[in-house]
Amino acid sequence: MKEASEFRAGNIFKVGNDLLLITKAEYNKGARSASSMKLKTKNLATGSVAETVYRATDKLDDIRLDRRKMQFSYKSGDAFVFMDEKTYEQLELSEEYLGDNVFYLKEQNVIDVLLYNEKPISVELPPMVELTIEYTEPAVQGNTGGKVLKEAKMETGLITNVPIFCHDGDIVKIDTKTGEYLGR
Repeated sequence: MKEASEFRAGNIFKVGNDLLLITKAEYNKGARSASSMKLKTKNLATGSVAETVYRATDKLDDIRLDRRKMQFSYKSGDAFVFMDEKTYEQLELSEEYLGDNVFYLKEQNVIDVLLYNEKPISVELPPMVELTIEYTEPAVQGNTGGKVLKEAKMETGLITNVPIFCHDGDIVKIDTKTGEYLGR
C-alpha cells in the first residue's frame, strides 16, 4: 500500500477488482483543507477513462506488473499472435483487447506486454513506428502554400494525414500515441 501522494503517471493501482493506470497525476496543496491528488486514470479491463480526487494520505494498492518483450508474429482471424523472445512461448490477444494499437503492429515488431498474475493486462508500443503508405492520392499541382496535408492509408489500415510530397510505397514514421506523421 502506498499513499496517494506517492503515485505518478504510469503507475498502476487496484480499486476493488479493477486495475487502473494513471495517465496524469496532479498534487494540490490546500490552504485550509487537506492536500489532495487529482488522478486521471484508465481502467485496463474496460478502457474507460475517469478523473478522481484522493486525499494525499489515502492508502491505495500499488500493483507491480511483469513486463515481457514479445514479437508480433501473425494475425489469425480476430487474434493477434505474439511470441516471447526468450522462451518462444506464444500468446494470443484479441483485436478488441488491443483496440487502436492494431494499427501500429507489423509482423516482427517487438512490443512490451504487461502481465498481472500471468494474464496479459496491457501492451506498450514504442513511441514511433515505421509504416509503408499503401495508398494516397497524387499531389495537386499548385497546392503548395503552407503545410498542406493529404490522407493516406498505411499497410496496417491506419488512415492519417501526410505531406503532399509522400507517395504510395514511401516508408514514413508515425507517432503511436497520436497517429500523426513524424517524418520519412
